[in-house]
Amino acid sequence: MSGKGLMTREEALNLLKQYLRDERMVKHCLAVEALMRALARRLGEDEELWGLVGLLHDIDYEVVGKDLSKHGLVGANEVLKGKLPQHALEAIAGHNELTGVKPSTPEAEKLLHALRAADHMSGLIIATALVMPSKKLAEVKPKSVKKKFKSKDFARGVSRDRIREIEKLGIDLNEFITLSLQALKNIADDLGL
Repeated sequence: MSGKGLMTREEALNLLKQYLRDERMVKHCLAVEALMRALARRLGEDEELWGLVGLLHDIDYEVVGKDLSKHGLVGANEVLKGKLPQHALEAIAGHNELTGVKPSTPEAEKLLHALRAADHMSGLIIATALVMPSKKLAEVKPKSVKKKFKSKDFARGVSRDRIREIEKLGIDLNEFITLSLQALKNIADDLGL
């Protein structure tokens, strides 16, 4: 653990890879981490902590299997307990609405809204990249993401309501799309996109 009582990114990534064997899930977590770091910079929050929350939010996905009512809870209460501050654990436990976990502090609520928005926005942008002729993020423009956001038949697993949670933090949808797209383009090689 680093001086702030947080695990280092390297420790977090190693832990994530112990629990997630599916490379696509690891890449999803890297994408959400990038968005969370960008949001932390934009909102003046702790970039390291927000990045770790994004990176580790799905650490229990393969452990819980089909019992999605436990997804987030196992990660927060078993795997990550003592490794992150309580408000970060609440955000991880609550990012899946099926757990019923509600944030107990304003900082947990802020982190939760950011995580839910980043989780779903990363999925929308990556799905948009995958329908491009090159299948590369470099080809994706903000207007393409906005158009796909409005298309209810596109990437049906992506909750537009969860993406709009970013508005509760004072960031409008257009700014969030631009910020998110740039964050993912910055790690395109890591994502293979």
